[in-house]
Amino acid sequence: MLVGTPRGPGGGEEAGEDLRELARLTDTAGGVVVGEVIQRIRAPGSRYYLGKGKASELRDLARERDAELIIFDDDLTPAQGNNLEKLCGVRVMDRTELILDIFATRARTYEARMQVELAQLQYLLPRLRRMWVHLSRIRGGIGFRGPGETQLETDRRLIGTRIAELRRKLKTVARSRATQRKRREGHFRAALVGYTNAGKSSLLEALSDSPQFVEDRLFATLDPSTRCARLGDGHEALVTDTVGFIRKLPHGLIASFRSTLEEAREADVLLHVVDASHPDRDRQREVVRGVLDDLGLVDRPRILVFNKIDLLTGDDILSLRKRMSERPGERTALYTSALAPSTVEPLRSELRTRIRARLQRIRVEFPVASGRVLSALYENGEVLSRSQDGALVSVVAKAPPALVGWLRARGGVRVVEPG
Repeated sequence: MLVGTPRGPGGGEEAGEDLRELARLTDTAGGVVVGEVIQRIRAPGSRYYLGKGKASELRDLARERDAELIIFDDDLTPAQGNNLEKLCGVRVMDRTELILDIFATRARTYEARMQVELAQLQYLLPRLRRMWVHLSRIRGGIGFRGPGETQLETDRRLIGTRIAELRRKLKTVARSRATQRKRREGHFRAALVGYTNAGKSSLLEALSDSPQFVEDRLFATLDPSTRCARLGDGHEALVTDTVGFIRKLPHGLIASFRSTLEEAREADVLLHVVDASHPDRDRQREVVRGVLDDLGLVDRPRILVFNKIDLLTGDDILSLRKRMSERPGERTALYTSALAPSTVEPLRSELRTRIRARLQRIRVEFPVASGRVLSALYENGEVLSRSQDGALVSVVAKAPPALVGWLRARGGVRVVEPG
């Protein structure tokens, strides 16, 4: 059973869309929706979150439909969850717990699994009195209790120890990621950000010609992947697919995935991917902007990419283009479909333009034996001319700032005409 509790005087359409999204999350987690209950409230009730009469109605409907689980679209306090379970006689969870459960089943890499476990334990700690039986599933068993400790105190101590251990391990992984990013400093980097199921993985596959796991479900992929996208004219970009965002994304998850999202912080440009076919696309855009703001990324260079235009009619696309052209800052919006390669070319062109804008015109002189210098100029810059006088090679090129700094730091290399 799904329970929606919209607040304020808004219409039922928004509440309906919220429950449709909750239903998709339930499907992703492997559940089957048997019914829905909606009650518009001014403020959550302290006992059941819902009003007492609506809570009784929920209990009766759950029994009638043989529901084994009740899922609220909003966060419940431990007391509210405990009271509802006693009243309804079935398991009750909230949106945050559902999302954490999905992340736990979808995480594949060692880092992602640790990030999800950390968020789960932080969520579990204040709810331990009601949920401690799940600790055996997370920890693999309860340890020895200390002298005079209750079972609950033992569990709390074990969770606190595990949280500290996970934080230490994630700091080590974060340092490793920082080292990897440092090795990429000479490359132009783009990060795909957007609402979950906006088609980021499909777009990465189209840009890089590298197969990605793609599924029409929320949070189909959690682990970030970086691929090299060949943009034409000798230019390349490293494109990273980050975890998708969603309305009411748990703060614990944002904090746990902060090291992963550093990929977006270090990127030269963010590709904000929007599902153009979604009826609630404007609201989804604002959700993503809100999360980016929380991460301190809202002012980063950004390209707005409306994806899945193959699902729109010609008139819909024209209407969307007209709306965007009338908005300052959104006039450079791009329109793509991962299923139509020709629609991805404007995005490649825009990335090439951004790369060229960062290039600095220089002339470099170096010994002919310094093949690594020449290779770096061809791979990360734009060679305009090349000549050789005996053992000395002279190259006129356009190069990104990181490459210019690398060249200046090398012995035997002279940058003689910086532009």
